[in-house]
Amino acid sequence: MSSYEILDDRFASLIIGHARLEHLWSGARWSEGPVYVPSARHLIWSDIPNDRLLRFNEDNGEVSVFEAKVGFHNGHALDHQGRLIACEHGRRCISRLDHDGRWRVLADRIDGKRFNSPNDVVVRSDSSIWFTDPTYGIDSAYEGFHAASEIGGSHVYRCDPSTGAVNTVATDRIQPNGLAFSADETMLYVSETGATHVKGTPAAIHAYRLTDDSASLRPMGPLLTCTVGLIDGFRLDRRGNIWTSSADAVLCHAPDGTLIGRIPVPELVGNLCFGGPSLNRLYITAQTSLYAVYLNTHAAGFAFGDGCGA
Repeated sequence: MSSYEILDDRFASLIIGHARLEHLWSGARWSEGPVYVPSARHLIWSDIPNDRLLRFNEDNGEVSVFEAKVGFHNGHALDHQGRLIACEHGRRCISRLDHDGRWRVLADRIDGKRFNSPNDVVVRSDSSIWFTDPTYGIDSAYEGFHAASEIGGSHVYRCDPSTGAVNTVATDRIQPNGLAFSADETMLYVSETGATHVKGTPAAIHAYRLTDDSASLRPMGPLLTCTVGLIDGFRLDRRGNIWTSSADAVLCHAPDGTLIGRIPVPELVGNLCFGGPSLNRLYITAQTSLYAVYLNTHAAGFAFGDGCGA
């Protein structure tokens, strides 16, 4: 299998020709929700059906169980104090791992109704927490607990962690999944995986413009579509390119949505994130395994010279 498929010359400048896709570990049932922790130089990700968090140590390459019986975590992010923010299917909430080692629920309902099963999460520069809430964790007992939706829909939400206030920011999706901000944080991108529930729903990433108060969204329409499988998780690099999951590869899209390259992966790709001291290593969670590849680009927000991606 070739490491790269160059569909546009712009992709050639983003890859390192001799840097190959590395298989780092196998042994999960479904790998999801990777997040890189710079202070510890390790990657945390979810093995949802096995209800555990796994940790890859970047210094020695070892994989261990970070924590078990965590409530079927899915997506993760770091806040600006380096604390882990999690989407929990089991407690149907977003939670935070505080510095005392305790998980604290930040939000678990809207207008008195429990969330479905928070899926993916991002933290904005103003510390607000934005997350998606499809039904995958309550559709069966495989990745959570079977239950009916109390809300009756799958939406996107914003949480103010200082007050706990939650507001609904997007209601026009069937099953909103991955999400990420543009580099200037004026746009929020959300992936649609509604084809799992409504046949024929396009696998796409939709763009939303933040309003002047940065607390609500205005839909701008689809930015890009995927023809093979679904777009689950995705991240942006510092040039605005969008790296997404798909059924058989990591896809790279230019800022205008044009597909410019592919990195074939031998398993179903679920999610990805940038890591490493220079945030130029793309970690890929794919079905049972963890993969990685070094790129000639860096995560959005990476600043040359300071060794961090703040």
